[in-house]
Amino acid sequence: MLESGDAATLLPPSEPELSSDDLAGLPAGARVAYRISQLYRYSYDGDATDLVHRLVVVPPGRHGDQTLRAARLATSADAARTVCARSVDGHRVVTVHLSQVPPALEFQVDVAVERIGGAGRPWLRATALGSRRLLDATPLTAPDAALTAAARSLATDDPLLTARRFCAWANSRIRYVPGSTDVSTTAAQALAGGTGVCQDQAHVMLALCRAAGVPARYAMGHLVGDGPPHAWVEVIMADGVAGRIGAPAAPAEPGSAAGQPGAVAVAFDPCHDRLVDLRYVTVAVGRDYDDVAATSGRYTGAGQGTLHASQVVTAVEVRPPASAPPRASPRRGITAPEETARHAAHQPTLCDRAITR
Repeated sequence: MLESGDAATLLPPSEPELSSDDLAGLPAGARVAYRISQLYRYSYDGDATDLVHRLVVVPPGRHGDQTLRAARLATSADAARTVCARSVDGHRVVTVHLSQVPPALEFQVDVAVERIGGAGRPWLRATALGSRRLLDATPLTAPDAALTAAARSLATDDPLLTARRFCAWANSRIRYVPGSTDVSTTAAQALAGGTGVCQDQAHVMLALCRAAGVPARYAMGHLVGDGPPHAWVEVIMADGVAGRIGAPAAPAEPGSAAGQPGAVAVAFDPCHDRLVDLRYVTVAVGRDYDDVAATSGRYTGAGQGTLHASQVVTAVEVRPPASAPPRASPRRGITAPEETARHAAHQPTLCDRAITR
């Protein structure tokens, strides 16, 4: 088991959770607490050994206005050895090693996070604006002639307007049809077929960005009220440009100077053609889906593994800005603002330590 933070914050809510509609249009300074519970269950119909399984399921300690409050990841196999590391993009990667795989193997993930509306977008050093990792196409996001032509016709000298256009275009060209694509479908293939899911819409928007020389990255996380993990795009802009749409830059790492020139990540959801707001929780960012797949792995043996996954993502509390008076609500969490010891105290991150079961 890997665990960090206050496990008490992971208990099921005692009152009805907030809906996605409750989170839309919240004022700057509003605090939202989220609880995420996921179960990944693999069934094997034959012998399987030497399992190496990769999980990207726990958010970073800090991502813009989002803070991890607690996390717990447990495996059903007592013999499993669990190691946590950070990827080159900064997200957590939990690797599970198991020499003999049982017929059924489960990974249970429980996470509590908080966001403060308008408290700041993810901050990057100014060098990110020229980062080849954020500019170069990958096999999943390589633009073909159609995508290149679209990028040229839509791009402007204003990176914010360009990103908005790319988001709307990807939304209009890819009709949401579950099952019409798979994780190996490229942006060009999705565009040619005209259907896909959020991952394909994100890949198409990324292909446009990369054809136009706009630094951007794939984001994976959760949308309150949605089912499986969701995908969107973070476009990297100079902080002065991003400041035109509200939230300022926020240092992404402890010790970064708030006033230091840099860049920020502005998140767009091409699946819904909108800016990302307090309905979203970010788990990881990377170049494309392959970098941040929630669950993947390999093993030796003739047995075939079948995955059954489920998740529940809820917003369990909303507190108004400190300057606003308490407001009554029939739903949970609209209470007088207060800063509890849990919010004020430092919480260790999941990668601070790894506990082997």
